Amino acid sequence: MTKLSIDSIVVVADTVVSCDLDTEAAILNLKDGVYYGLDPIGAKIWNLIQKPIVLNKVIEKILKEYDVDKERCKNDIFELVEELLENGLVKVNE
Repeated sequence: MTKLSIDSIVVVADTVVSCDLDTEAAILNLKDGVYYGLDPIGAKIWNLIQKPIVLNKVIEKILKEYDVDKERCKNDIFELVEELLENGLVKVNE
């Protein structure tokens, strides 16, 4: 598995479709037909990675918008992106 760093460039995979549901997001992986849901902050991150973006930029944008400790923000975003990666919902462009 790809090791994530703050310099990793992530983007939504080609085999995924999603839609916004109020403040949340619904995601369908067309490869396996499995649906996923994201809470409001997860949906915000999902919207940021629709186009290739460096993880550090995602962290900066979330820090500006939410009152959260930088280290916790980074860890939570890495955890989410790793989970999305494991499920084939995003890819990493090095």
